[in-house]
Amino acid sequence: MMDSKVTSLEGEADGSIALPDEIFGLEPRADILQRMVRYQLSKRQAGTHKTKTRGEIAMSTKKFGNQKGGGRARHGAKSAPQFRGGGKAFGPVVRSHAHDLPKKVRVLALKHALSDKVKEDKLMILSEAAIGEPKTKALAAHLTKLGLGNALIIDGAAIDANFEKAARNIVGVDVLPIQGINVYDIMRRDTLVLTKAAVGALTERFK
Repeated sequence: MMDSKVTSLEGEADGSIALPDEIFGLEPRADILQRMVRYQLSKRQAGTHKTKTRGEIAMSTKKFGNQKGGGRARHGAKSAPQFRGGGKAFGPVVRSHAHDLPKKVRVLALKHALSDKVKEDKLMILSEAAIGEPKTKALAAHLTKLGLGNALIIDGAAIDANFEKAARNIVGVDVLPIQGINVYDIMRRDTLVLTKAAVGALTERFK
């Protein structure tokens, strides 16, 4: 167990919290993080690129040259790939880019991403992510005071409605419930901010 200080949204010290070593104290491995990020990005690819094959081109099927005597190949279809306007040979088709990754690796990757933020001193623990009014200017002032210009904020099972609305228009700040925590979003933001509720949920999840 390692202790981490807890900060309020106003920037004041609010005690400390124990972070389990088996979640936050691992030695990060870049290869596992890379595999997980690749898995996530491949899974979200649309895969809707498509070109027409020669069988899908609307052209006349009339033979356009003599069988013999022309001195050229015996072509019988203008839709062949070598002709202008013809179909594409071996072009892209609609498909899924997703690939499998063992669940144990996915779980380990999340732990390594959390441990990486601890090692880089890029993890902050908030007592709670809640404000009285959904005012972007007020929340931006709090985040600036905390030094959070590029951050991912993870709350518990439910996000405070006012906090979520206020954060929508702040560039470089993402807010997710604990169910949405993922390696890609953790790695793409400079600082990871967890509430005490999020730490409790992670500890319970990996118990």
